[in-house]
Amino acid sequence: MDTMFVSLAVILAGGVAALLFARQFTLMKLATIATTSAGCILGLVYSLTNLLSNTGTIGQSWNWLHIFTLAFKVDSIALFFLVPIFTIPPLALFYSFHYMGDKAKATRTAVNYFFFAILVASMALVVTAANIVTFALAWEIMSLSSFFLVVFDYQVKENRQAGYLYFIFAQGGAMLLFAAFALLYHYTGSFAFSSFSTIPEGAKLLVFILAFLGFGSKAGIFPLHIWLPKAHPAAPSHISAIMSGVMIKMGIYGIFRIYLLLEAATPLIGQIVLVTGMVTGVLGVVYALAKQDIKQLLAYSSVENIGIILIGLGIGMVGVSEQNQAMAFFGFAGAFLHVFNHSIFKSLLFMGAGAVLHKAKSKNIDQLGGLMKRMPITGRTFLAGSVAISGLPPFSGFIGEFLIYYGAFYGINNHRIPFILAILAIVSLAVIGGLAAACFTKVVGLAFLGEPRTENAAKSTEAGSSMTMIMIFLAIACLVIGVVPEPFIRLAFAGIKDIPYTAGYDIQAFMEIVRQISQTGAIFIGLLLLISLLRKILYMKKVIGSGGTWGCGFTQPTVRMQYTGTSYAAEIIDFYRPFVPVKSIYTGISKIFPGKTTWETDVEDVAEINFQQHLIQPLLKLINKLRWIQHGKIQLYIAYIVLAIIILLLLL
Repeated sequence: MDTMFVSLAVILAGGVAALLFARQFTLMKLATIATTSAGCILGLVYSLTNLLSNTGTIGQSWNWLHIFTLAFKVDSIALFFLVPIFTIPPLALFYSFHYMGDKAKATRTAVNYFFFAILVASMALVVTAANIVTFALAWEIMSLSSFFLVVFDYQVKENRQAGYLYFIFAQGGAMLLFAAFALLYHYTGSFAFSSFSTIPEGAKLLVFILAFLGFGSKAGIFPLHIWLPKAHPAAPSHISAIMSGVMIKMGIYGIFRIYLLLEAATPLIGQIVLVTGMVTGVLGVVYALAKQDIKQLLAYSSVENIGIILIGLGIGMVGVSEQNQAMAFFGFAGAFLHVFNHSIFKSLLFMGAGAVLHKAKSKNIDQLGGLMKRMPITGRTFLAGSVAISGLPPFSGFIGEFLIYYGAFYGINNHRIPFILAILAIVSLAVIGGLAAACFTKVVGLAFLGEPRTENAAKSTEAGSSMTMIMIFLAIACLVIGVVPEPFIRLAFAGIKDIPYTAGYDIQAFMEIVRQISQTGAIFIGLLLLISLLRKILYMKKVIGSGGTWGCGFTQPTVRMQYTGTSYAAEIIDFYRPFVPVKSIYTGISKIFPGKTTWETDVEDVAEINFQQHLIQPLLKLINKLRWIQHGKIQLYIAYIVLAIIILLLLL
């Protein structure tokens, strides 16, 4: 593990370099990007080398403060999660060279790079922690560093509020985790993860539920997701890529790790995870379809993809409880592969959204349009990411979902509740895929096709070279994974090789199916290129005229006649009421000669509404009633402290 710790030291050195060279703006960015990326590449090589070899579990520990032990361990699961942790950050940093181009914010940018390095290092420590103390320390550092990244533009009130909301959910989740850890320590008297399986069976379900809610808050499961659509629009786009593509997967890692450590016999755990995944996936994509802010839409899409990953994990867990090895194997492998694929295409989409925001000066798709001609690289790469996230072949999103489908179909052989859950999982995945296709058809159609709806959209130009190069690389990766999926599927299989329930499964028959999928994808791409070439040849000398689009009888159509995001999605959204409440504001006509009339609709998050009504408002009322305690008299404050100490001494 020494190599990994060296890589983390180099990453942190890159963050320190940002502070040292803060006054030399370009030098600061170059030094930080080069140093941090070097550390990530070193860590990636270490992770892939050990993951693809037969290296067993590796551990290391140190004494801390002569009281606690900081223990670390890497197995196949930790190594797999290290791959996106070390892959995406260097790409995001390279993208940020032109994205973070405001010299007036040089100091703020340096601080942002510093916390970026801390975030990457802390995520690596989270997945390698081997006891409660180490994990809790790394988890808190990860949460705090990401908070400072979210509030980069702190002068904007909405961004500060988004940061505070994220901080509350992060710390609320941490409190649930600490409650689970306290129960574990109560039963075992040990901080080591290896002791978790020894607690009574009756306590395992309670521990898992507490941990599931704590980790789920970080992952963004429904209804603990409401910080995502607030934090992602507030953060810089490359930070959104890291948080959505990598950081929220730490919640997935925690859920899966605690499940394995507990070795619980109850099938209820798998059923809870599977049902939560289905609800999270479907409602996540419905809310994404309803939103017009492109970054908020992508945030809800992250909720959807967390739901897909949980469906895979739930199928695997149900397979374990039913002793169905194929179901367990493909459920876990599909979830792992989707973790990796999502880190690629979601990073691409957030970077594309960042490029649009930089050049068109808007995140609202109703104020964009026509960007495919003005930003051709951004438009085409965003289209590639949209196809991938919709789960359509021959791009990367398809193959991960295919593995989950494969595992779910093996579950049809089960009986009663597992059979019903397998059917519901298959239906849910199909619904999610269809809604995702509709969602990203809306984004691409309204933002990149048609005519510009605002002057800023009409004047937009292509993004900087560092941004476009990374988007091209990620788009190619989405295509390569889809057309040549075998190496990446084997990577996912390697990630689950240390799981006892799936060890020894024969994959040869399945790999034959994968090769056929690969050949079909290659043929499709070949035919597409051939048709494109023929079209170019046939139109080479042909004069192409231009004229106004037919306006359905209107002689002078305007850009206002184009579809809006609301009108495009309205019928689909109506189908999901009351889970997706729609708020309408209509000023009406009340005079013979009326003035300006407005009609506005907005989709509200049902989880956010219920949090406001049933938690926040009652809590605020209680706090207001206790204001008399804060009276400004120092003598009474001292009396409070003395009284608290006496009560604690009596209780302890």
